[in-house]
Amino acid sequence: MALFPLHSNFQADFVVQLVAVDSEDTMDRVAEQCAHHSVNRRVRPQPGVMRVRRHLAEDFFPRDMKVSESGLRPTEIIDIIYQES
Repeated sequence: MALFPLHSNFQADFVVQLVAVDSEDTMDRVAEQCAHHSVNRRVRPQPGVMRVRRHLAEDFFPRDMKVSESGLRPTEIIDIIYQES
């Protein structure tokens, strides 16, 4: 378990946030932590499930994948996108 900094590009937010997550957090947990800095501040809550992907990639990470398994590098930009459930 170690702090792992990522840049969060949250859907519909104009601010890219630096968020410290844990290397053992799942992508669902990462999305929740990123949402804490955007939702109800600059972004309205949306229906659906929040999904995480590398910045501008097409495929999302599996929701139960841990940060340590993702191949992400410290301070890399991730996109958090609402997806219909």
